[in-house]
Amino acid sequence: MFTGIIETTGTVIDVVADGSNRSFWIESPLSNEFKVDQSVCHSGVCLTVEEIKGSAHRVTAINETLKKSNLKKWAAGTLVNLERCLTVNGRLDGHFVQGHVDTKGKCLVRKEKKGSWEFVIEFPKKFAELAIEKGSICVNGISLTIFNVKKNRFTVAIIPYTFEHTDVKGIVPGDWVNVEFDLLGKYILRHQQLSSRQIV
Repeated sequence: MFTGIIETTGTVIDVVADGSNRSFWIESPLSNEFKVDQSVCHSGVCLTVEEIKGSAHRVTAINETLKKSNLKKWAAGTLVNLERCLTVNGRLDGHFVQGHVDTKGKCLVRKEKKGSWEFVIEFPKKFAELAIEKGSICVNGISLTIFNVKKNRFTVAIIPYTFEHTDVKGIVPGDWVNVEFDLLGKYILRHQQLSSRQIV
């Protein structure tokens, strides 16, 4: 479980294909503090640390993860947001994030607003019920609040600190991002769906 508050960024230094899987070597200031078998959120995707060498660590994404996320686009030089799991005695500064990406979103608009930035993200319409005005969302592992919610798009505002310390600064229109909708919203929606079926 994560909070969507990014600790640092890392850089992909090597990508290795193994059948339908892909392994990534990522160099970061935290890599030498990780432990093998530890779960770490990589730009919104929960991946297991498999190997550590100096200031770099290796993770592997299976085909299902590659299909639902933007990891297929990762190459040497790609910037990756990193967050270690939530500790039980820690503060929840963002919102509950599983690191289980629901879908990919496409950046349609990037607009500078005199010190802050706004991004308009388009997503598949089948997730429309999970996007609510002023609700929480996770984009590339970052806990954000959405507004101007439409049937298949939403807007997020990025403060200077987040812009400078995450991969957001490199996102431009046409880029794909990882989107995880609010966990609590998914459970509520599921409960409503099951309840309505029982009534019928």
